[in-house]
Amino acid sequence: MTQTGVAHPSIIYVPGLLPKPEPEMHREALLRCLLAGVERVDKGVAEAISATPGAFDIVSWTYDFYREHRDIGIDAAAIDAVIEQQHASSQDIAEATSWKRRFTRWLYHLGDRLPFLIPHLASERTEVHLRDLRRYLRNDNGIAEHTRRMLKVPLRSATKAHRPILLIAHSMGSVISYDTLWEMSHNRRDQAKVDLLLTMGSPLGQRYMQERLQGHSASGAGRYPHNIRRWKNLAAVGDLTAIDPTLANDYSDVVRLGLVNSLEDAEVYTCFRLDGHLNVHSEYGYLVNETTAQTVSEWWRGHDASLIETGHGQTE
Repeated sequence: MTQTGVAHPSIIYVPGLLPKPEPEMHREALLRCLLAGVERVDKGVAEAISATPGAFDIVSWTYDFYREHRDIGIDAAAIDAVIEQQHASSQDIAEATSWKRRFTRWLYHLGDRLPFLIPHLASERTEVHLRDLRRYLRNDNGIAEHTRRMLKVPLRSATKAHRPILLIAHSMGSVISYDTLWEMSHNRRDQAKVDLLLTMGSPLGQRYMQERLQGHSASGAGRYPHNIRRWKNLAAVGDLTAIDPTLANDYSDVVRLGLVNSLEDAEVYTCFRLDGHLNVHSEYGYLVNETTAQTVSEWWRGHDASLIETGHGQTE
């Protein structure tokens, strides 16, 4: 609780596929990126998040999925560099919009529409992602249910404490979040309410994914989660996971049915480079991005009683 007796805001982060660093090191790296971006747009909010115990929590599901951690040392220098770099450079933009990347995106779109082509179009890296995705979708050995239970724990906790929730979901994390929220909203025992769902680099625009989400076979309101107040989706230019970068058209029914107050898409440029190679899909690049920072700072400022009362610390 804050000094005013009002429960403080809660940011919950769900990462995507592939092994991640050990939870505490991963959380620290993610939070560094987020705070670096937020501090540039609103120093007061950055200070408030830093000073609030439990303000930023991550759902570390990937270890149970892969049984291994990624060495944080592999990414350390690249994380430092993306924090230092305030905007995408002209080189970053040129690579993100290159004809080769646009052509690959078109091929992936084709594979999404004609799934029998996927084995002929997928690279070795894509095949690995598809293998892991199918493992989740098939719920092999109950892994999908287990993963969703991991997210339900902090959602229930924050809801019980009357803390407003910002759920940030990157890549496959957005599928896990969507499925989890659908389950919770269609189970009377779970009353979690997400004030803002922020998806980043999400595959939820893909037809392949939409046909396999929880609730996909239902109709009307039964098809969608009922526990999201607002939904914002960010897609980096050139992101080959978010091959359909706009979700507002695919999920327009959630607004029409009054299940979500608003659903907004935004396009961004990211600038994370590992060993010199641009990775526009990186979670670190998304979190440090100015649009992410502005979204988080505006949301936090609207729910932190001390900042609402004083207006202190906002950057012009």
